[in-house]
Amino acid sequence: MATSSLIVFDLDGTLVDSAPDLINALNFVLEREGLTPVPLAPARKFIGAGARAMIERALEAEGRTCTPDYVSKMTEDFIVFYGDHLADNTRPFEGTEDALEDLASRGHRLAVCTNKLEWLSKRLLDRLNMSGRFSAICGADTFGVQKPDPIILRQTIARAGGAISSSIMVGDSGTDIGVAKRAGVPVIGVDFGYTPIAIKDLEPDRLISHMRELPATVADMNLKK
Repeated sequence: MATSSLIVFDLDGTLVDSAPDLINALNFVLEREGLTPVPLAPARKFIGAGARAMIERALEAEGRTCTPDYVSKMTEDFIVFYGDHLADNTRPFEGTEDALEDLASRGHRLAVCTNKLEWLSKRLLDRLNMSGRFSAICGADTFGVQKPDPIILRQTIARAGGAISSSIMVGDSGTDIGVAKRAGVPVIGVDFGYTPIAIKDLEPDRLISHMRELPATVADMNLKK
């Protein structure tokens, strides 16, 4: 394997700690429907499969069964509210910006593959002054499929000018581990994100606990390919 790779990142729970703004938007739609708001800590596990799935998980936790149309309307309202507040409290995880700079200085290309909508992802990264670092930013609506469908990762890699054989996925949840394995891409798990199942139990190829560990982990994986 070449000494440089395309590094593809999940967004929420991997690059950025977006839980405060996501849960704020979730509670906006829940409270408007007369439902109890969810506390931040337990609601973190609802994140990772897109806005609709997050709302469905919250409703299920409340013991509510709702029609698809009802959930669709809540999802639309969530997206409108979240789009206006997506960077109120969201910040990159500690060490992320330094790690991205380090990887870029070593010649790696960077991309984002997320189950957040593409325009929301770009708006968030714009607000955080991070979008310019990525050769491609692809979301759930970019190719019409979501993680763990391997098409979204394969097409993200293609759009970023990379190749499957020289790419690495970085993520925090089962959808990230699943998409990487299905696409035939090695995956680094981070243990500080949002997942109801411990990331180590999902068996990523490598596991890190801080973004400062990422450049050395990528270098080691490249050397051993």
